[in-house]
Amino acid sequence: MLIKYRPIGIIKTTFTTIEGMPIQSKAAQGVKGTVEVKRRFVEGLKDLEGFSHIYLIFHLHKSKRFNLQVIPFLDTKPHGVFATRAPRRPNPVGISVVRLLNIRDNILEIENVDMLDGTPLLDIKPYTSKFDRFDTEKEGWLDEVPGKVNEIKSDTRFN
Repeated sequence: MLIKYRPIGIIKTTFTTIEGMPIQSKAAQGVKGTVEVKRRFVEGLKDLEGFSHIYLIFHLHKSKRFNLQVIPFLDTKPHGVFATRAPRRPNPVGISVVRLLNIRDNILEIENVDMLDGTPLLDIKPYTSKFDRFDTEKEGWLDEVPGKVNEIKSDTRFN
């Protein structure tokens, strides 16, 4: 089965290389960017301005291969790729929750960006605590890692 996706827009950020980027949107507090939605999809933005946060689903366009086991940024031991958010995946799809600051026509002003400039946008969904917020009982190997997500930056391990 062949699955084809076409980008609905482009994410624009200040990050031109992977090295030094925040590793998650939670670690990118205040880092601003924009999303340029293709004109033919602008009608789909109706009512989105009523949400403070949105999911951006995007293609990790610089990820050219994958590993089934990876050493993630927050650990020194290998883990299965599906137990991580590492970018080197069988289907290079990323997801981030960002703050929506403003919508001007087809431009979304956002902050808390953790993706490369020029990242192809596949979809937008509203984030809502009514659906998306869960209290978790366990968080896998991350339970053993000190909370330093805001200090760790991306490096070259997934180039």
